[in-house]
Amino acid sequence: MTGKVYFVGAGPGDPDLLTVRAVRVLAEADVVIWADSLISPEVVALCRSDAQVHGSASLTREEIAALMTGAAAEGKTVARLHSGDPSLYGALLEEMRVLDEAGIEYEIVPGVSSLFAAAAALKVELTAPGVSQTVIVTRAPGRTPMPEGEDLRALARHRSTLALFLSAARLREAVAALVEGGYAPDTPAAIVYRASWPDEMVLRGTLSEMPRLAREAGITRQAIVLVGKALDPALKGPQGPTSSLYDPSFSHLFRRGRKDGR
Repeated sequence: MTGKVYFVGAGPGDPDLLTVRAVRVLAEADVVIWADSLISPEVVALCRSDAQVHGSASLTREEIAALMTGAAAEGKTVARLHSGDPSLYGALLEEMRVLDEAGIEYEIVPGVSSLFAAAAALKVELTAPGVSQTVIVTRAPGRTPMPEGEDLRALARHRSTLALFLSAARLREAVAALVEGGYAPDTPAAIVYRASWPDEMVLRGTLSEMPRLAREAGITRQAIVLVGKALDPALKGPQGPTSSLYDPSFSHLFRRGRKDGR
């Protein structure tokens, strides 16, 4: 009988942010392949004591595929641990392709993205009413090229909330492109380094200040950069925006609004 592979989101770092399903899969897996350069060892400590555990940082695509398909062919349960959520900036697509070609069953277990751990650290609502109802998730160009139409200048025209992954080492170029594309230099921005880890670092400022703040803090990797007016601390003040959902005069499927607004 062929086994099954689970692609498991390990969350942003803190093991407490693993989902219940992720913990269950780790406790049952015979073989665990984890991104050891990005995931806390505390997560792997939740595995069975007799599980075969392999770090993937030093492995090639072919070696990872061989571990997954070989174990599944022996009827074993495999947990392939990705940092954050498997659907964002991982190798999920190519690994699913291998399993599809081999006829091996697999399941994706979502995880908490570092984007949302960063928002939690900043205590912000990324989609503040009347300020931004759009979140763009992107990266600065590097060895992985950007598809046509997705350069930062083009995305900046929206001036919505924007999250930069994998860009801490290229912030000067990224910020220049965002400003050229439409963001004002004084747009609120923040860098969150290793969100939810014990050494988490939060740096707030304006967009134009981000390269300097990152350089002074020595941050070149494992950081999320957030940009947009939704990060403005003043929004939490008494004159800040409010949603319509809980307004007494607003009607929806579960409640009829009152004309007197009370």
